[in-house]
Amino acid sequence: MKNKFRIEIEQMIENDDLPGLLKKAGELHGHFCNYLAYGVIAGLYGIKKLKVENTGMEEIIAIVETNNCFSDGVQMVTGCSFANNALIYRDYGKTAVTITKRDGQATRLVLNPDYEDSREEEYPEAYQLFDKLVVKREPGTPEEYGRFMESFAQMSVEALDVPEDEIFNIFDLKIEIPAYAPIFDTVKCEVCGENLMKTKAVEENGKFKCIPCSKSSFYELNGSGIVKITN
Repeated sequence: MKNKFRIEIEQMIENDDLPGLLKKAGELHGHFCNYLAYGVIAGLYGIKKLKVENTGMEEIIAIVETNNCFSDGVQMVTGCSFANNALIYRDYGKTAVTITKRDGQATRLVLNPDYEDSREEEYPEAYQLFDKLVVKREPGTPEEYGRFMESFAQMSVEALDVPEDEIFNIFDLKIEIPAYAPIFDTVKCEVCGENLMKTKAVEENGKFKCIPCSKSSFYELNGSGIVKITN
């Protein structure tokens, strides 16, 4: 069954149109960078390897191991997202993804450390600007910001011409994957009146409260990964 909502992307996949897919990923991500390009390359490789199209019904699963720019490239190409229950996040901190079909046939791509380490040597100014503007959050001139964005955009485009097996270590796997996403009952918080999934509610004396109203701790995915927040 063809997905009418992904016609343009599926055509790009069929034609191995990495530049076009990178452009689409940039629309989601907001800028071009080498890690976004790696995600696009990994996503295309996995889709082609497994010979599967995504209709948004969990027939393909992407298991990402990082929440950096890489994951947006994977999401755009594969069509796997949190909202369609086809994106699984494992907080390993590795630039890696396992793309799998429902039968457990899978391919895992992890960024080759030698290739990753070579980028700073090849693009020294880009990494110097990254350290100043992003890591240290030091103020920069408009010219520096321009050179920074341009350098990483150039790096992303040039990565598209590098063979996959140079960028990644690639493994064919047979894995077990979770069952299709369950549908949970809805309950109403007795304090704020908002609806929530019953599995996320705090029950007290037969009544339900949401996490904020009950002042319970919860887990949050942010720039640091999955962290526990205590009210």
